[in-house]
Amino acid sequence: MKQLFSGLTMMVLASASAGCSFAVRNAEMYRDDTAALFETKRDEISACYDAELARNPGAQGKVTVGFTVLEDSGRITNVAVDPAGTTASDDVASCVVKSIDGLVLTPPDEKQGKGKFVWEFTVGAPKA
Repeated sequence: MKQLFSGLTMMVLASASAGCSFAVRNAEMYRDDTAALFETKRDEISACYDAELARNPGAQGKVTVGFTVLEDSGRITNVAVDPAGTTASDDVASCVVKSIDGLVLTPPDEKQGKGKFVWEFTVGAPKA
């Protein structure tokens, strides 16, 4: 399974949270921290693709998801498959969504983040 990251954009919102501990990430830090968080689900996401390969030995494709990172908790929410950037089966795509929905980026950021992430699944690709 090969993973590609396709950019993270942030929407800046005012946050009045006296006494709470928050990070202040720039776009690159947000991208890297979110990618590292998704990496913690590598085995689970690989299992999504492995299950598809068991049903369809030549299966391959991409899953692109959009998501929001909540500023108050760091929780990954509003995870949705981007059909225009997804070529893998619906089963793989929904499994990927279930794998990352609800993850928590710690510490949370002062700003809400919105982003996209792309997983590319290819037969015989080395597991990175």
